[in-house]
Amino acid sequence: MPRDPLFPSLEAYRTGTLTVDPLHTLYFEESGNPQGTPVVFLHGGPGAGASPLHRRFFDPQHYRIIIFDQRGAGRSRPLGEIRGNTPDDLVADIETLRAHLEIDRWHVFGGSWGSTLGLLYAQAHPERCISLVLRGIFLMRSHELNWFLYGIKNFFPEAWRRFAEFLPEAERGDLMEGYHRRLMDPDPAIHLPAAKSWSAYEAACSTLMPNAHHVASAGADGHALSIARLEAHFMRNTKLEPETRILDNVDRIRSIPAVIVQGRYDVICPPATAMDLHAAWPEAGFVMVSDAGHSAIEPGIRRALIEATQKFRRLR
Repeated sequence: MPRDPLFPSLEAYRTGTLTVDPLHTLYFEESGNPQGTPVVFLHGGPGAGASPLHRRFFDPQHYRIIIFDQRGAGRSRPLGEIRGNTPDDLVADIETLRAHLEIDRWHVFGGSWGSTLGLLYAQAHPERCISLVLRGIFLMRSHELNWFLYGIKNFFPEAWRRFAEFLPEAERGDLMEGYHRRLMDPDPAIHLPAAKSWSAYEAACSTLMPNAHHVASAGADGHALSIARLEAHFMRNTKLEPETRILDNVDRIRSIPAVIVQGRYDVICPPATAMDLHAAWPEAGFVMVSDAGHSAIEPGIRRALIEATQKFRRLR
């Protein structure tokens, strides 16, 4: 396999918008083969949005590639909107988009927060899923959320220190509340610096080796605002009930062909979470990438993901 296994760059052959409620309108696009087997890409974050790079995980001769920006993210509107934005709303949007595109069944591909949504969607609509490819598993349990805010300092102390010291010393005992208050403030002079600090922290910790371009990209105003505001909103306000909901419902997806891809040195979504999922779901394939962190741009992660999408070409 070539050093960079991503498929060549390609343009979308169709773009559109889909109004899913009186407030939210989603951006979506299609690329690849219009008559091909459909696959939907679920981006991370929440709030990260999709990019042209994400089309390149799929063979464009075989797949009809559907990419969309979730509520409040990327090119969907309103940007950074938290009202009417819960995991169940996002799952409903995936199904609304499938029906809008007149697709009967599709492959589901998601990483990080996209793995959460992929699992929740598949458990709600198993009959619509041909396969699941899941990366950097996040199950939305309280100890995983606490790890993001405090545990990462054990591996990236410099990045965590910058993240914590953005807040006044008196507020550092509760990073979530300090950031949430600023991120939800309507004044850009208040919410944008907080958003950039949050987004830079996550980006700095997401790759095995330092990646200045990745960190700089995370600081763009719109991207930083949507990812920071929505992550803080979901982490603070939208817990799953019960928090073991995904693991409890694995039986609903047990027969769906699946591959779990996990970076050994992923500190955003640590490997223990992926192992918990695989222990409950041993039928799923499991790939531990020994030289990778969290990001899908890591060479070993890219390779494992594309091997999975190529493997599932035989399924329709």
